[in-house]
Amino acid sequence: TGSELYIYGGQKGNVFLGKLDASKYDTESIWNVYGSYGSKYNTKSIWNSYGTYGGKYGSYTPFNEYASYPPVLRNSKGQFCGYFTASKYMINRANSKVADIICEHYDEIREDVSGWYEKIFR
Repeated sequence: TGSELYIYGGQKGNVFLGKLDASKYDTESIWNVYGSYGSKYNTKSIWNSYGTYGGKYGSYTPFNEYASYPPVLRNSKGQFCGYFTASKYMINRANSKVADIICEHYDEIREDVSGWYEKIFR
């Protein structure tokens, strides 16, 4: 669409973690359960509860409100659009309804990524 948001993680925000609001058919979408970033088994998926970017307590996960280095969102031009974080108090937190829904319901979403995609985008 051109307005897609890209998720980057890691200490420097340079590890690609997928597209936040892309179609579930997009291979780089976090909503594509058959793709690298939508699979709950991939190490670079926010849905992997045992992974660096999907756990509840890690420094690099959006779901830990005290994470030191939550993922960042960037637009298609690579410009910083804010932090993807459950913390409501972090300065420069992303203003994204989709990110907010994910942070609020990630445990349920992880169990039914496709169903939640339909709920959010339809």
